[in-house]
Amino acid sequence: MFWSLTEVRWAAGALALFVLGGIAQVSGAPAPAYWALYLACFAVGGWEPAWSGIQALREKTLDVDLLMIVAAIGAAAIGQVFDGALLIVIFATSGALEAFATRRTEDAVRGLTDLAPEQASLLAGDGSERLVGAEDLETGNRVLVRPGERIPADGRVADGASEVDQASITGEPLPVDKRAGDEVFAGSGNGTGVLTVEVTRPARDSVVARIATMVEEASATKARTQLFIEEVEQRYSVGVVVATLAIFAIPLLMGDDLQSALLRAMTFMIVASPCAVVLATMPPLLSAIANASRHGVLVKSAVVMERLGAATVVALDKTGTLTSGAPTVVAVRPLPGGACGEEDLLALAAAAEAPSEHPIGRAIVAAARDRGMDLLPASNFRAQVGRGITATVANWTVTVGSPESATLSGDPAITAMVEGEQTQGHTAVVVSLDNRPVGVLALTDRVRPESAAAVRMLADATGAEPVLLTGDNRRAADALAASVRLTDVRAGLLPQDKVTAVQGLQADGQRVLLVGDGVNDAPALAAADVGVAMGGIGSDLALSSADAVIVRDDLSALPAVVRLSRRARRLVVLNLIIAATVIAVLVTWDLVGNLPLPLGVAGHEGSTILVALNGLRLLRRAEWTAAGRVIR
Repeated sequence: MFWSLTEVRWAAGALALFVLGGIAQVSGAPAPAYWALYLACFAVGGWEPAWSGIQALREKTLDVDLLMIVAAIGAAAIGQVFDGALLIVIFATSGALEAFATRRTEDAVRGLTDLAPEQASLLAGDGSERLVGAEDLETGNRVLVRPGERIPADGRVADGASEVDQASITGEPLPVDKRAGDEVFAGSGNGTGVLTVEVTRPARDSVVARIATMVEEASATKARTQLFIEEVEQRYSVGVVVATLAIFAIPLLMGDDLQSALLRAMTFMIVASPCAVVLATMPPLLSAIANASRHGVLVKSAVVMERLGAATVVALDKTGTLTSGAPTVVAVRPLPGGACGEEDLLALAAAAEAPSEHPIGRAIVAAARDRGMDLLPASNFRAQVGRGITATVANWTVTVGSPESATLSGDPAITAMVEGEQTQGHTAVVVSLDNRPVGVLALTDRVRPESAAAVRMLADATGAEPVLLTGDNRRAADALAASVRLTDVRAGLLPQDKVTAVQGLQADGQRVLLVGDGVNDAPALAAADVGVAMGGIGSDLALSSADAVIVRDDLSALPAVVRLSRRARRLVVLNLIIAATVIAVLVTWDLVGNLPLPLGVAGHEGSTILVALNGLRLLRRAEWTAAGRVIR
């Protein structure tokens, strides 16, 4: 997709011609040779901003892109073709990056509709069914959802039972049992049962459709924040053009000769050019981006790198961000005095679960294999939605059941064990042999090893404790928060609730950095001042909606990149002071004195090189190491 953009191809061509021109000039080639290459760079990289500037003039506006083209031409007119070509390359590259970011966002929003199936099995009053487009479903229609299919519309279960994976909507890490009367969402995946779903919302109003709409609206809101910058650019461009014309015309009217007036005006155009200002900003930010990328953090633009350091509070998703995103067995608890010990309990449960494709079953099998167990053969495997599985293992009828089976057993010890695990935020399953409970297995979405340290480092970096925003239940959220020392916990949030929470923090004057991984996080990622996605398990939409991506899912990289951003912001301010001071001195000299053109070019280019080299300091690995240190 990157090379399919015309802006990218033109920018690459301009850069190649610029490099070839520089090589020719340094190697002592004849002037016409490198001039031809530089002028070709002008044509390839400058025609689009020039045409855009002409269109803007037709609308009676003047933008900085046109000013750069005029400055580049002015530089070439007085022999400084290298300066002009450099300006062209910088602005062509900027336009290419902007076009690429826009295309990625648009494609991601369009791709969101793929979560919901295109067709649905519509049930008629006589029980017959026919395929219809999911977008044609209306409120009150009933649809049949078979095992493994995705639910085509928001609705309620009218008949049947199944486990439904709705992680893409709520962030809940485990499938949720659904029976008659329970709500289901378009795009969520049906498990092993058959469901009859009564549609409660048309396709345009489904949760998935609203997520796409919220991403678009939040992205549009971000774009409007650039209006102030555009206004400053407009005023600056008009001011430089008016000043250049005045510097050329006034001396002529006072009797100065044409060549002297033109030389003074062109000198002013060169020294007033914001080339040094552009380079004062970009090298520190781009160097920080390159340094972060070497350490597993992809920052999508210089604007994002700048905003990372401005964040005053971090909001964290739970599943897939602070946790691994998959259930893991954390405790094997045999019934005291029961028929089997810990090893036998896990081995029998794993053998019975071996044919299962349920996430809990896979986690139990993985736990047994991690301990080096060879699974015994199982037969007569049966699964009951919401109740568990049953299989015959070593002549035992082994049942791995839901917590409700503890109540049915009437065994107070088993009931106490289940309640104890649930109090800790764990998912508990009961293992029975020949219908007699013999123990409990506890599972949880394991906390990432670096999460606690990352939370502490983020609090140090921003000066405020992070906030937990999760679609998971309150008990699991509180247990996770306690393990990583978070106190501000907001649980049971749907996508629109996360957006509301982010907007509430912003209304309190906070600049919010949000970290998430799922489709359900995408609207909040877009609404936050800065959105960061976990790249290893993050959904396509979350990665596209986010401003930055933690490629290796190492959360401890985030506080380091926040501090690196703040270092870059300080260098930007320092560089802007240097660039502005040099421009002010040279412009004043040109206006009140007689600034020689070579000295003006030397001062302008000298300041440009100085601020560029100053920004490139952030490429050093030592900068990342320093940024990653924990402040205690």
